[in-house]
Amino acid sequence: MTDEIVRNRLEMQPTFRVQLPWQMDETKRRIRVAVRSQEMAPFAETAGTVVDFKVDPSERRFWSPHLSIQLNPSDSQKSTEAFCRFSPRPEIWTMVMAVYFMAACTMFGALIYGLVQWMMKDPPWAIAVVPVSLGVITGLHLVSVVGQNWSRDQMVVLKHRWERTLELAKRSEPDSDHLTD
Repeated sequence: MTDEIVRNRLEMQPTFRVQLPWQMDETKRRIRVAVRSQEMAPFAETAGTVVDFKVDPSERRFWSPHLSIQLNPSDSQKSTEAFCRFSPRPEIWTMVMAVYFMAACTMFGALIYGLVQWMMKDPPWAIAVVPVSLGVITGLHLVSVVGQNWSRDQMVVLKHRWERTLELAKRSEPDSDHLTD
């Protein structure tokens, strides 16, 4: 894996996929063992088929990302696919989605109210809210691109931690430390 995913793309929630050479249960067990190691425990958590990598709290900024990995069975019975996605921390992502939702609802309501005003032969002043709502949505996109650009170094660190977790998982013995859900 290269850092090309992190360096060359400016998109909302950059993603990549990794094929792992073990069946789903074996993959979960090996990843859990690796994540619970002293080296990875401060930076990663796992539950079920999800692994989350976080930036060290001392280095965390408002725009700091996290790397979420979802393990899925692949077409081959003998492998597992890891779907990996960089995204804002959940509390930031929730706030951004709330602002998007409010701006979209406000725009939709203003459009309807403005059209009713227009049909009633009143001045459709409510339509003036539409560009403001579009500006808020555009502003959120621009801020997310800037924040992603500022956090590129942390995305590289998180990706290296995932790669290190895979190295530790490969070293883990198939029968040792058997963990269940």
